[in-house]
Amino acid sequence: MQTTHLVILAVYILAMIGIALYFMRSGRLRGGDDFLFAGRSLPRPVMIATMLVTWVGSGTIIGGANFAYTYGPTAGLVFFAGTPLGILVLLLAARRIRRASRHTIPELLEVRFGIGVRTVAAVVTAIAYLGLTASQFVGGGYVVSLVTPLTATQGTVLVAVVVTLLTVSGGLFSVAYTDFFSAILIVLGLFVSLPLVFAAVGGPAVYWEGLPEQATTFTGGLTALQLLGYFLPLFLLLLADQNMYQRLAAARDEREARSATLGMLVGSFFVFVPVVLLATAAAVLMPGINGDMAILSLASEGYMPAVLGGLILAGAVAFVITTGSSYMLSAASNIAYDLYARFTGDRVDERRKLVVQRLSVLGIAVLGFALGLFFPTVLELQMYSYTVYGAAITPVVLSVLFWRRATTAGAVAALVAGAATTIGWQAAGTPGGLNAVVVALPAALVALVVVSLVTRAPDPGRVAAVDGADTVGTNS
Repeated sequence: MQTTHLVILAVYILAMIGIALYFMRSGRLRGGDDFLFAGRSLPRPVMIATMLVTWVGSGTIIGGANFAYTYGPTAGLVFFAGTPLGILVLLLAARRIRRASRHTIPELLEVRFGIGVRTVAAVVTAIAYLGLTASQFVGGGYVVSLVTPLTATQGTVLVAVVVTLLTVSGGLFSVAYTDFFSAILIVLGLFVSLPLVFAAVGGPAVYWEGLPEQATTFTGGLTALQLLGYFLPLFLLLLADQNMYQRLAAARDEREARSATLGMLVGSFFVFVPVVLLATAAAVLMPGINGDMAILSLASEGYMPAVLGGLILAGAVAFVITTGSSYMLSAASNIAYDLYARFTGDRVDERRKLVVQRLSVLGIAVLGFALGLFFPTVLELQMYSYTVYGAAITPVVLSVLFWRRATTAGAVAALVAGAATTIGWQAAGTPGGLNAVVVALPAALVALVVVSLVTRAPDPGRVAAVDGADTVGTNS
């Protein structure tokens, strides 16, 4: 433990809490809509930062770093390639997403498929986002245990409390503006540390020669199907990530939404490339460590100056806090809008929805902490959560945007097939070393297409309603 690291981390956490308290007292939160969309007033730089940092949480600097550390740089880049490819799809669809925006993804699905699909989708989304929230808590606990005398479990409790306070206090206002400052901290720390770490390795040639033999191959020793099983979950999650859709809905207009998506695309390379290089450099410098700790150990074991190491560790906490806050906020919106408001009546006022969202955040925090105790690594927890959402929700969301023939029965079949296959495959111990997405995604797609084609075509009015030509399901 270094005093410098502890001071930097403490200053960062206090600054984040200060921002949260400012927005809580500023009077900007007049109801649930402001809590979720920040009054649809976020400026472009803040939009870009919150989209980027929301996406690159502990799953990047801990889980993704673990993958690169274990399988090498080229396999690591394939693992992260789903992000820019997914952003390109979002870029093409950003204006349509902004135009069809609702509070939640399940609410969007109700417009097309009805209340039954919305309810199932809300449950699946809440389960997946609960797992993603848990991964942030666990990742944050790792960082805190490196910097303080606390154990990883005690650090997880501390992070859960800070993330919950940030989310409850200011909603997307506090989340987005802390994202902005965190993005600057993260990118600066990663890029400044690269030349210093490679100098410690001895240069690029020594780095490459020092990698394990399998890490110098394209697949890192994995089969093509196994590597695909790691690529697909991130790609699928991003295509229909409720966080991203809510961020696009929070933009001032469709043009701002598209510009922010383009900014996120460019910014992603300034995060993922340094993460892969630093994690694989750690494999040369510190073989045999827990892969989850690859980049964190570079910061804590003296391979960079104390101040820079403190910035990296604070940046890791920034990843955790911002991403955890976003997933908690998003899951709480499912509870408030898709379940509470939808089934207690459309006339629930905005203040009541705000109360429900805040209470939901508290419940998610407790359950997320408990779930994090059952998974041995952040990478395993994030793969499970990504797949639950990506295999079940993403095919249905894309059918709303791009396939007019999809039916309600097909959507229900896809949701059930994707989620059930993922959970069953995980319970069976991932046979053959394959992640569940390899079987869950085909199951969901087959169910969606086959059932849609053998059932009655959807009402054209519901199809048109997605673009705002109708108001079906929008009053909830």
